[in-house]
Amino acid sequence: MTGIITNLIEDNANLAEQAKNNIKKVYLDDDRPWVLGYSGGKDSTVVVQLVFDALSEMDRNLLIKKVYVISSDTLVETPLIIQSIDTTLQRIEQKAIELNLPIETHKVKPTVEQSFWVNIIGKGYPSPNQQFRWCTDRLKIDPANQFITEKVNSFGEVIMLLGVREQESATRANVIKSHSVDGKELMRHSTLSNAYVYAPIKKFDLDDVWNYLLSVESPWGDDNYELYKLYSDSNSNECPLVVDKTVKESAGSCGNSRFGCWVCTVVNEDKALTGFIDNGHDWMRPLLDFRNWLSSIRDDRTKRAKYRMNGQIYFNQVHIKEIDGKEYIIIAKKGSRRKQLLPLEEFTILKRSELKMYLRQHSIDLASSDDPNILIEDENGELGRLGLGPFTLETRKEILTRLLEVQRDLRHPSDESYELIQEEELKEIRKVWFNDGDFGDSLPTLYKEVMGASLDFEKDERLLFDQVELSQLEMICKEEGVDFKLIKQLLLVEKEHTGFKVRRGLMDQIGAALKQDYLHL
Repeated sequence: MTGIITNLIEDNANLAEQAKNNIKKVYLDDDRPWVLGYSGGKDSTVVVQLVFDALSEMDRNLLIKKVYVISSDTLVETPLIIQSIDTTLQRIEQKAIELNLPIETHKVKPTVEQSFWVNIIGKGYPSPNQQFRWCTDRLKIDPANQFITEKVNSFGEVIMLLGVREQESATRANVIKSHSVDGKELMRHSTLSNAYVYAPIKKFDLDDVWNYLLSVESPWGDDNYELYKLYSDSNSNECPLVVDKTVKESAGSCGNSRFGCWVCTVVNEDKALTGFIDNGHDWMRPLLDFRNWLSSIRDDRTKRAKYRMNGQIYFNQVHIKEIDGKEYIIIAKKGSRRKQLLPLEEFTILKRSELKMYLRQHSIDLASSDDPNILIEDENGELGRLGLGPFTLETRKEILTRLLEVQRDLRHPSDESYELIQEEELKEIRKVWFNDGDFGDSLPTLYKEVMGASLDFEKDERLLFDQVELSQLEMICKEEGVDFKLIKQLLLVEKEHTGFKVRRGLMDQIGAALKQDYLHL
């Protein structure tokens, strides 16, 4: 038995030495800088540690090109994970300076316009799921690719180091194989020109990774047993830094759990947060409760508009099933929502040409929580139900209120200033709401009511209506049979062009507002 264990340790040591020697060779092959993706998880930690040790063993005169260690901060990372990443990045850079190694660390973040909360609370994007995983591109891929592109522009070409392994999954193995060239260490990046990918641990299996981390000390002073404990506590896989849209489907959901965003709704159950809470981090329970609530309202029809952001109306085909002589429409299972059978007799069946009059007669607002029990019959006799669009403005206000309440009451054990949503995100959300017709400018008031304090919100005096004026405008629109949302949108278009001598695009924007699908039912 002792001999078997010894052989395993020796095999792992040999594999690590082979990887380290290969890193030295590839580093010296050319002068292209390296960009190393670090997620805070086990695989990327192995890569950074191997590169750090390899460079430490080399003649400093040969270390002529930079190694940039980048980590993606989505701004909604699990608190314990981002805390660990921040500490590690600081230690790596400090140790690199001490040893005169050409290693720099950077955190990449989404632009405020593309942050998670601006997309959900501001624009009303439904929370991500497997079919509509909009978050990976905006929060992870685009910020990392922007950094890589900047380095490409500066140096001509770069090499991206990733902690991907063939034995992670059959999908990952196929992706690595499809991008590889026989006899070559580097793979061409599939979406970024002049960028190449190097995977130094692609032959490692899971045991190789943990054997290396737990038997070789971290050169910058981290305790790899603490990393192992994070995995044990979270009951989770890691969420890697993704820089390639072609591997998003294999990397983005991280299997059945998530070692990344605390608010991830792509998975049905957040085993990471649950694992942390079960292992003594009970202060994170409000995060899990909020995440579960956000996931539960995604497909609630009363929480979402009945047309897309561009005003397009669409219909989801429904199927009829007869049970005990009674007809039902079938609503398929989706996410955590169970399959539903709704009595057909409860629905009004209309032709598309009849829909506008029906909505007007019953004072139904498709941008609100109104969810009329109507089915549209097409020319083939098929029935369809109004499809869903973004979260309604009222729902977005509800999400922000709940999020701020969690932030107000949360007690982070080591960071008293910890915030779930940034001030710059709140200011951007305010702008988006105004553009969506929130002329009453409700966000500053909402914030003060929940947090008991005010932020330094700039005030725009050019077009702000108080609630009385808005109510009067809405009443006039109803009396005249004019769409209130359209009037607010036209006023906003005019506001944006006020003060310009040459108002290019004004007529185009007015035309776009007048051509929205819901106006021409």
